[in-house]
Amino acid sequence: MFSEQERDAIYKVIRKRRDVRSFLTKSIPEEVIGRIIEAGHHAPSVGFMQPWNFIIVHSQKIKKQLAWAADKERRALAIHYEGERQDHFLSLKVEGLKEAPITICVTCDPTRGGTHVLGRNSIPETDMMSVACSIQNMWLASCAEGIALGWVSFYKKNDIREIMKIPPHIDPVALLSLGYTDEYPEAPILETSKWAKREEISKLIYVNHWGKKK
Repeated sequence: MFSEQERDAIYKVIRKRRDVRSFLTKSIPEEVIGRIIEAGHHAPSVGFMQPWNFIIVHSQKIKKQLAWAADKERRALAIHYEGERQDHFLSLKVEGLKEAPITICVTCDPTRGGTHVLGRNSIPETDMMSVACSIQNMWLASCAEGIALGWVSFYKKNDIREIMKIPPHIDPVALLSLGYTDEYPEAPILETSKWAKREEISKLIYVNHWGKKK
């Protein structure tokens, strides 16, 4: 059982966690990075397949290459918007890869556990879902440690594979920028920039079947 204070702390971290893009150059102690990765490794996984790996990037050269891959994709995605919406999109800061002292690439190995993994045979995407759980654990752990984290997902997978020498069957799911920051937002960046807003939860809940309200 958890105490009331421990319970409240969990909910506080869940609500406080943010996707951050601005970082200080201050280094992160290795033991803190270790705890964050350990949190990721203790995530639930379907069939206990544990399909994740974690590549810790210190190299400025590699971080610049990753930032190039992200910016290339950001500019390519801009063509899907027009006028003010395109200008708004291009004005958004979508990554802080060169600023953050650490980047962690979280990968998914769809072969982990062999051909018959409990649960994955029915829903193949469960390996990726499991990695998402690992990333969320790392995000919450980072927040609890006072570390800002930004999930970069603007890139072509083959660019990341080439830069980081990742085997072709392995999926690079996320580039996580980690560091200290003096710009920790009170609300999600895309909400404060008026790109989108949080949906009212009452509109998202049905009872027994789709569309039936309480």
